[in-house]
Amino acid sequence: METVTNTTAGPIARVVAVRPVGTTAVLAELAGLHDVLALQAVLLEHPLPGQVDVLAAAETVLVKADSPQSARRIAARLLELDLTAQAQSEGKLVQIETVYDGEDLAEVGRLSGLGVEGVVAAHTGQVWTVAFGGFAPGFGYMVGENQSLEVPRRSSPRTVVPAGSVALAGNYSAVYPRQSPGGWQLIGRTAARMWDLGREQPALAAPGDRVQFRAVRELVEIPEPAPAESVAEAGAASGLRILSPGLQSLIQDLGRHGHGGLGVSAAGALDRSSLRRANRIVGNQPSAAVVETVAGGLRVQAVGDQVLAVTGAPVALTIAPPSDVPAAGTAGTNTAGDSAANDSTAGDDGGRSGEARQIPMATAFALLDGEVLTLGAPERGFRTYLAIRGGVDIQPVLGSRSTDTMSGIGPAPLTADGFIKGGKATSSNVVGNPEIQPDYPDTGVTVLDIVPGPRDDWFDAAALDSLCSQDWTVTPRSNRVGMRLDGEPLERSRKGELASEGTVAGALQVPPEGQPVLFLADHPITGGYPVVAVVVDHQLDVAAQVPIGGRLRFRWAPGYPLPANTHPSPDATQTK
Repeated sequence: METVTNTTAGPIARVVAVRPVGTTAVLAELAGLHDVLALQAVLLEHPLPGQVDVLAAAETVLVKADSPQSARRIAARLLELDLTAQAQSEGKLVQIETVYDGEDLAEVGRLSGLGVEGVVAAHTGQVWTVAFGGFAPGFGYMVGENQSLEVPRRSSPRTVVPAGSVALAGNYSAVYPRQSPGGWQLIGRTAARMWDLGREQPALAAPGDRVQFRAVRELVEIPEPAPAESVAEAGAASGLRILSPGLQSLIQDLGRHGHGGLGVSAAGALDRSSLRRANRIVGNQPSAAVVETVAGGLRVQAVGDQVLAVTGAPVALTIAPPSDVPAAGTAGTNTAGDSAANDSTAGDDGGRSGEARQIPMATAFALLDGEVLTLGAPERGFRTYLAIRGGVDIQPVLGSRSTDTMSGIGPAPLTADGFIKGGKATSSNVVGNPEIQPDYPDTGVTVLDIVPGPRDDWFDAAALDSLCSQDWTVTPRSNRVGMRLDGEPLERSRKGELASEGTVAGALQVPPEGQPVLFLADHPITGGYPVVAVVVDHQLDVAAQVPIGGRLRFRWAPGYPLPANTHPSPDATQTK
């Protein structure tokens, strides 16, 4: 799918061009914010076939699809839409009390020529409209009635911006809903809770709403709501007690989709095929929640007899008999609720032998009450998945039980002495057969196919050739938000800043220093750096298994148009 420009003549408001974003999303470019909001309204009121999510930004609308075929159909349909008569409904008015004492207030007064008092008067003297969400849940890009407060971002972003900071950047104002890094100019602070999952509408000011800032001398602090449960209390429940979480262990399912407009990314398991395999083996529904753990070290103890399976990066699985480590709570009933624990595939030791035993990967097995399972370090790969029959029983947030490390939504990371309760998300009365594990990457070279764009035109032929002609090393600064890569920097052929626009998992975003970041499931939903290419969706599972210190090699995906003035990279096997 290539970038397509709309050649329709006349004054009708239409999509200007459509750019592919990987294989399952497209980016519609429009003439201005009015048309952006009009297209967003059309797509939300009348979704196109295959449409999964819509994310408006400054000059673009990102549309995610459920398949490559749907993405191509949506691209064609977008070019046909008439946005001329689309009416904009007026949202509710939200008042935000603000103390104007921000660290950058004087600098904004200098940059705008208004002085400190003039900045406060200009900020409170107009009504701001939330044009779109992004960056973080509850972070709304607000557009004012004039451009008197147009200021650039800071030249050096802060590593920590306090929650409640009122800020300016470009033509926008915003309130940081939680502590995070940020490069906007800080002019004040508020106690208003911009994001609260306890409300029917979590975002205090959603896209389309209007905001009036009011200057006050002091804030009335509102107590934070009680945190959502991280893991179930053991009590008399049946499940797994966490003896050690290893480096990092999180609850994950297939993610929360369709909330991009609120600044919420999908999150979910990074290796989706391994999650599905683990659930299939224990007889769960495909989307049941499991434990995703990194680099080994996870130790769990059964509270009640359990049926488990471990997939993903291959590790040594050792079961130790009950010891002096007390079980959390009392013994519960069989989580399976049926004959699964007695199925012939549910392990090779139907009782306590008194000796430690080894269990194979990708096979259902019984972990009897009080027994301890230990996961060793991965032989290859990076992430391992532990499924309990019935799934992890925990309250979903926005339709998902996944932990989103970027936004803080979902259950907290597992900790020692925590407990996870087995649920009822089964799909069969029996467990599945053992399955063959695929090959997983090591610290050698892993080759990933990429689709150009949507902003490959920000790079010349030399930079595009460099992208695919060198090995990129995965650095220790990588996490679930993105894999930070190290190699020969890519130089942009354009100056200036790109207006923030929606992005996707698999995007290769290139900051000014030229070292790409490969976005993973917890990535920010909008970004202001150009995306040179996107990894094809079905290879994201492989990318997520590349360990720290591993190397990536990119090649242009067969069957997709090449960027202008570049050449195909040589064919290579998936891993070396």
